Amino acid sequence: MKATIYNPYLDTLGGGERYTISFAKVLVDLGWNVDLEWKDPAILIQLENRFGMDLSKINVISDAKRGDGYDLCFWVSDGSIPLLRSRKNILHFQVPFHDVKGDILMNKMKLFRINKVVCNSNFTKKVIDNEFHINSLVIYPPVDVASIKPKRKENIILFVGRFSELKQNKRQDILINNFKKLFDNGITDWKLVLAGGVEVGVGDTLNDLKKMSEDYPIEIMESPSFSILKDLYGKSKILWSAVGFGEDENKSPEKVEHFGMNIVESMAAGAVPIIYNAGGYKEIIKNGENGFLWDSEMELLKITTKIIKNNKELRQVSHTAIKDCVAFSYANFENNIKKLL
Repeated sequence: MKATIYNPYLDTLGGGERYTISFAKVLVDLGWNVDLEWKDPAILIQLENRFGMDLSKINVISDAKRGDGYDLCFWVSDGSIPLLRSRKNILHFQVPFHDVKGDILMNKMKLFRINKVVCNSNFTKKVIDNEFHINSLVIYPPVDVASIKPKRKENIILFVGRFSELKQNKRQDILINNFKKLFDNGITDWKLVLAGGVEVGVGDTLNDLKKMSEDYPIEIMESPSFSILKDLYGKSKILWSAVGFGEDENKSPEKVEHFGMNIVESMAAGAVPIIYNAGGYKEIIKNGENGFLWDSEMELLKITTKIIKNNKELRQVSHTAIKDCVAFSYANFENNIKKLL
């Protein structure tokens, strides 16, 4: 059996790219021959380093002709519906595209060639189903929770997300400003670590964040490998996120987090998530049980201060987070893909 995989965003090395590569790996493990469409074969090395996966059995080709001659095509949409020519075709939405004229006649005709539309969260599904007038399937992203373990904890607040000026701003600036307030209010034995990719769309963001961080215990880590990330997760007590802050998720759903794989990774390591209340995050976090959701910067500071000063509650939430993250494991993803196939 022969399959082709296409993702126009591979070089961003984000959560959607882990999803894509994990789909390919499931196929390889089932005995499929898998071709990954990309212009530069070196992309496999970048993907292996970022995600800690063995991709040696995947081939890279420059043009798979939209699946022509293949048994299966897995295609990540850029907001459009492609005309796919494989025997079986799966279209994946990792972004909640809207206002893209999804229900035009041409798209309806192209969808006849699509066997299944798959989304990465119910948040994405709701937007996509409304835009394209379809009934998509949700398969949550695969998180390597089995290899991420708690370590000897340090007073670290961590955020993991790319440094970019793309459509979805990760809002590290909000985290820096609020950590400085924590520090100025007397919490001086903690540090903030911001880790993320710098491969695509960085612009002036990185330099601006570095300037904001001066004279405070704030560390910026550029494009860490997965092994370094696992170590960071293991040592961190708290994970922060402000992705989507200041956005209206109903008007601009693409600007909030569509799922949040880094949240699940932190949970596997026992880091307590304190996360902005928007988008796909709400499908992961049970507020007050396995993490916390905040709506205002004042609430972010209040929750963080409380959890820092209450070790018993921090340990209890951490324990629940470790237990709940299993629902988003690679094993569950693999089983769901097998059912889909």
